[in-house]
Formats: sequence, C-alpha cells, structure tokens
Amino acid sequence: MSYTVTPLSDHTGAEIRGLDLRQRVDDETRAALNREFVARSVLVFREQRLGPAEFLAAAQNFGRVFQQHNPRFSLAECPLVHYISNEDFYPNGRRYIPGEGFHTDHSNAPEPPKATLLHAVRLPSAGGDTQYLNMHLAYERLPERLREQTAGLQAVHVYQSRHSARKVFDLPPEAKENVPNGVVHPIIRTHPESGRKALYINPVRIDGIPGMEEAAALALLDRLLEHAIRPEFEYRHRWRPGDVVMWDNRSLLHKANPDYDMRETRYLYRLMLQGDRPV
Repeated sequence: MSYTVTPLSDHTGAEIRGLDLRQRVDDETRAALNREFVARSVLVFREQRLGPAEFLAAAQNFGRVFQQHNPRFSLAECPLVHYISNEDFYPNGRRYIPGEGFHTDHSNAPEPPKATLLHAVRLPSAGGDTQYLNMHLAYERLPERLREQTAGLQAVHVYQSRHSARKVFDLPPEAKENVPNGVVHPIIRTHPESGRKALYINPVRIDGIPGMEEAAALALLDRLLEHAIRPEFEYRHRWRPGDVVMWDNRSLLHKANPDYDMRETRYLYRLMLQGDRPV
C-alpha cells in the first residue's frame, strides 16, 4: 500500500498520507505502521471520511477493541464507538469538556487500553488542540534523586480520584459493577514492545501510593507531573477535518483544550484498543 510518513515533531507524532482507512490494511503495512506507532507514539491519518462502523473496522486493523467504561457516550447505531462532544453538560449545568486536564485513558482497568483513536467529525473554526506529553522522555530526564524516590513505587488507580480537580461523569448503575476500581499499577512502566521505561501517572485516576502517607504521595505525584509538563516533552496536535489520530496510552499523557468558541461544535468519534497489564 502506497503512503507517506512525515514526523510531526522531534520525538512524537507521525503524519500518514495516502491511506484510505475504509480499505483493509495489509499485513506488511500494518506491521510498518505499528513500528511507527511504537517509535512515535502518535499516528495522524489525514483526510479520512469514516462513518461509525467504518471507524470501528479501521481501528480493528490495529488491535482488539477495548470496552469503554461509560455507556452514556456510546452511539446507538454502533455501541462500541463513543462520541466526544462539547455539547454535554453536568447535572449542575456546567459544560462538560471531555479530556480536559492531563491524563491517560482508563488506567483504572487491570489491563488499560494500549491506544485511543479519535476521528474528527466536526471541529470549531479555531482552537481545541490536543496536547501530548512523551512520558518516555519525561522518565529518561528525571533528576536522579526523583528517579530513585520513584523506583519500585506503585499507585492505586480508581474511576474518579478524590484528589482530581477534573470530575468525570458518574457511571450508570448497570456499568458500575463491570468497571474496575482500585487497581494497582507501577509508577514507572516498561513498554511491552520497545522496552523503554515511562512515567505512568494519571491525575484523574490515581488515589494514592501504597505504603506512603497521603500528603507525601500527593507531593511526589505533583513533582512528577510538574516535571512531565515541560515544553520539550510535548507534541501539540492541531486538528483538521477528517483526521484520525491514534496514540499510545503506554507512552503519553494527553489533554484536550477548551480554548474555542463554545457556540461552535467539537464532535469526534472515539475508540480504544486493548492493552496489557502494566509492568
């Protein structure tokens, strides 16, 4: 299959042009794209026009679909596909901005998703970028003392951390019994394909560090996040209509920006791919 690959920053992101994701991806191309994915952590497929079922079929080229946790966002015509929109509101009337604040997706699962895919259906005329932080680089450039403090530590991931400034939608009763809560993952994880180590933190989900007093745990997590959000670790994606973006949750933190006119619609399809237990 003929396509081009162009780096989008020094360390993160690759633009893919020339592939139509409505077509089956052959084995050779799939393997080559996976190598780019592991190396660059974000793949951007330009100029796609996919309905929900086509988006699902495209995602399945790259792995097994992960069951997302909150069914309130699923599409009736294709329930495995969820939507992301700025047109939902919390019960108190405040606008819900999906993905606001740095995080990694669904880390409260025993085997969190290895990848998330978004397909831009409608975009505001300006703004709404997604920022990605390369957590391999963040780990590799940790000050030695902080690296020693963090080595061997684990964190408890829950659906909604008591300490998170960002609140997620409550789960409906039928989903609560199927959504894990209180799983333990290492703070430094090893990528199962590249072998590179990365910081694995999540301000939305982490509720504590076993064996560490709460104040000390929060202070350590704050220092790690402060280190990780340095500009040299970031790739900022400026969305274009038709983009399909796939990113590696094992390697990155990400957040969406609500810096656009809320009278305009931002609407994307979302899928996730099954991952392994972090080690």
